[in-house]
Amino acid sequence: MERMQEDLLSGSPYDAPHGWADPGAATGPDAVLAGLDPEQRAVATSLHGPVCVLAGAGTGKTRAITHRIAYGVRSGVYQPAQVLAVTFTARAAGEMRGRLRQLGAEGVQARTFHAAALRQLQYFWPRAVGGPVPQLLERKVQLVAESAGRCGLRVQRTELRDLTAEIEWAKVTQIGPDDYPSAVAKIGRDTPRDPAETAQVYRVYEETKSRRGAIDFEDVLLLTAAILEDRPDIADQVRSQYRHFTVDEYQDVSPLQQRLLDQWTGPGGGASLCVVGDASQTIYSFTGATPDYLLNFRTRHPEATVVKLVRDYRSTPQVVHLANALLSQARGEAARHRLELVSQREAGPEPVYTEYEDEPTEAESTARRIKDLLATGVRASEIAVLFRTNGQSEVYEQALADLGVPYQLKGAERFFERPEVRDAGILLRGAARAAEDPLTEGAPDLAGQVRAVLATRGFTPEPPAGSGAVRDRWESLAALVRLAEEFQRTRAASGQGADLAAYVAELDARAAAQHAPAVEGVTLASLHAAKGLEWDAVYLVGLTEGTLPIIYAKTDEQIEEERRLLYVGVTRARKHLSLSWALSRSPGGRASRKPSRFMDGLRPGSSAPGARTGGRAGRGSAETGERSAARRARGPVKCRVCDRVLTEAVERKLRRCEDCPSTMDEGLYERLREWRAGQAKGQGVPAYVVFTDATLMAIAEDVPSSTRELAQISGVGAMKLDKYGASVLSLCAGEEPEEAPDDVEDGEPGDPA
Repeated sequence: MERMQEDLLSGSPYDAPHGWADPGAATGPDAVLAGLDPEQRAVATSLHGPVCVLAGAGTGKTRAITHRIAYGVRSGVYQPAQVLAVTFTARAAGEMRGRLRQLGAEGVQARTFHAAALRQLQYFWPRAVGGPVPQLLERKVQLVAESAGRCGLRVQRTELRDLTAEIEWAKVTQIGPDDYPSAVAKIGRDTPRDPAETAQVYRVYEETKSRRGAIDFEDVLLLTAAILEDRPDIADQVRSQYRHFTVDEYQDVSPLQQRLLDQWTGPGGGASLCVVGDASQTIYSFTGATPDYLLNFRTRHPEATVVKLVRDYRSTPQVVHLANALLSQARGEAARHRLELVSQREAGPEPVYTEYEDEPTEAESTARRIKDLLATGVRASEIAVLFRTNGQSEVYEQALADLGVPYQLKGAERFFERPEVRDAGILLRGAARAAEDPLTEGAPDLAGQVRAVLATRGFTPEPPAGSGAVRDRWESLAALVRLAEEFQRTRAASGQGADLAAYVAELDARAAAQHAPAVEGVTLASLHAAKGLEWDAVYLVGLTEGTLPIIYAKTDEQIEEERRLLYVGVTRARKHLSLSWALSRSPGGRASRKPSRFMDGLRPGSSAPGARTGGRAGRGSAETGERSAARRARGPVKCRVCDRVLTEAVERKLRRCEDCPSTMDEGLYERLREWRAGQAKGQGVPAYVVFTDATLMAIAEDVPSSTRELAQISGVGAMKLDKYGASVLSLCAGEEPEEAPDDVEDGEPGDPA
């Protein structure tokens, strides 16, 4: 919830930032579709809702939905002012606005849920309620502390944050103070304090807030939804203003946000609604977010168009393979809807797994490896160290500082709030207003002018030695210089001039949207804070039981969310990926820690949690001879008939769409079924344990003539190849099958597909 609060306070709900749009871009609607892959094009051309886009990590979902909006605008189907796109962070909304401008779709509104609701609340409050709009609380912690004191409760500082988060959760899940104790008991939710005490504080907090004429961030959504529900005339006005809705990160919506969305869209709810999400990236359930609305979208809207984006343009096949293997072990409703990603990049290095004796050694070794990577030319801003809890950062801050490696702590002080950045902005603004400024006299271009101005505040062409506050200041100023260079290049490419006034306007717009430039330092961040970001190299550290999954995760649902958190971390990496853990906290301590269970079957030498994940998912498994040569190649599986990328398990096994014409040898299929029945009867097992129908159909369509070709068919694993390969190939050749040897143990079970 904190990320939403910060976004509402920092982002402007009204004006889009001044980006560097390309006015020379082609203006025809078909130009928007150029460069999209078939699935992205399907999204872009599905202009009438309801539309559900299931988009895996790195598959270009923002590209797909912004091109959809732009295509609708350029083709005349959408009026820009009638389009509202909502997401969860000001950064994401700012990025969306920038892309839409570049695509010629100016005027489209892209905001966070809270910013869009606040704008409507402020506009309609005088008419619906009367009087001034209540004051918005920027931070509710102080009022929660006061409310706890009124209840006679002593709350520690760390408990106060948890208590505040619990009140936020109750509000977004639409649970009032009186219903809170029974609600948490019903779902078995762990609470920071006795539920009766929490309910008491919650009640006093609401009463005090109301008495003072204040509202919090959850009230912004609640009051807006209530006004639209109670005033049909206002609801009609909003629905006549906005006719086309796009919701990004739909797996993160809360019941309260869905309630507001239902009011925005009106009866039926899907007339022109496009939602985008990935249930496998649901990691905010503790704030009230739920993937249920995404997973049940087709139930609510049976006529919906569903498009799956699975082509991963971010990560190498090695990283994608690990991500897929990690989710293959998942359980639950979200896991049943997981997307099998297909890397579109060239091969890269294998993920590295490293075990250390203690945490300081893990941090020091990680810092040395980062320094070595920097020496190869990888930029510090393209490297991240990700951990489960913020408390893990300190040892990595120290290790990087000891080696003189610059770093930035994600979630710390915001870029535009840093004193040196504020000071630089004042100087640049003054230089832009001055007709003649001695600081910029003689500078050849915009970037030179910015360097000259910032030189008065300590900017030099080369960074200062060491780390600390001086280096931090220099990195901030260097980021402003790099932004000026990029701004100048982009404006020149579009035939526009770049002067200080335009650059300062860009800085102001970025500050309003908290769209900070990249600081040249290694990013240290929690896995939650890393959502939506990506780097060339990612170091996932501290992967031990009790940390990931966190010790507080006890239910199956909580454990699965921890697995998804690791999945988010893995999919942040473009090329280099490292996973590490330490056996003890301190040097000389007892080596009692165990690696995270989520790596079982993935890291070399570990046993799989189930019978089927061991040798395949990991690295270093013993594969030799013909089976190694016949190992299935990674890459997109395309329909052999229409060339569409296949995503469903059965379709991928058959290598064709279910509704594309089959080339199956019906006679061979029947012989295979008859042979399978005999094998199943002799072993006393169900027929699908030998081979599933889908596997037999795939064999009858491909008609393999060698062990290599048979091994390429999905569902024919190494053990089944040993046990049944000769018999199946004999049947394919029109011969009588050989008897399977009695001493071969039954191998992997059949796919349920």
